[in-house]
Amino acid sequence: MSQGLLIKELPQSERPRERLMEKGADALKHSELIAILLRTGTKGVSAIQVAEQVLRKFDSLDSLSRATIAELRQVKGVGRDKAIALKSAFTLARRMVEEIRQEPPTLDTPERVVDLLRERNRAYQVENFQVVVLNTRRKLIRVDNISQGTLDTILVHPREVFKPAISANAAAIVLAHNHPSGDPTPSEADIKVTRDLIRAGQLLKIEVLDHVILGRATQDRPRDYVSLRELGYFY
Repeated sequence: MSQGLLIKELPQSERPRERLMEKGADALKHSELIAILLRTGTKGVSAIQVAEQVLRKFDSLDSLSRATIAELRQVKGVGRDKAIALKSAFTLARRMVEEIRQEPPTLDTPERVVDLLRERNRAYQVENFQVVVLNTRRKLIRVDNISQGTLDTILVHPREVFKPAISANAAAIVLAHNHPSGDPTPSEADIKVTRDLIRAGQLLKIEVLDHVILGRATQDRPRDYVSLRELGYFY
């Protein structure tokens, strides 16, 4: 193995970046990938050799991923910046795994939709119109805020409502907004907007499953929301 301070000083065939570009990241060894993160070696030692020392010290990628900045800096050639780069890379990898493992919720009832949206709507001081985007299995893809203000003063245009669903190749959406007054009873504007969007969804082949309005529960009104589908406005 050639020695040197910079990866670019290695022979072409040994340069990790060039090998990655030519053969793909999966073709590189652990030490080569780590060397790319390290960028440079130390006096008389190449970045790949420093990477190999890192792997020997921590024995496995799992152990390396859990190493502290101070522990990483115990390896000769790994200073503060290199330790930070390694810690950042492994933290991102861990977060990615956690994200993948999180099964998106199934939102096939108004109760489940409200459970998802309740906390984010609790602090709103004005009406916020939201679109819950779902796949064919009624699994959540995303939630988009479309507009703020009462529905009789803010234009809820079908183009804006269905844009996130179209971009996500979604099968269905649920409409939702809050009533800051606490009373979730739908207004005439709520009903009209809902029916207009149902028709637009039919043209686009994207089903509007429901429109839920979130308010606050009271002694006389134990549920803090209404479902316009349950109220009969979808028929």
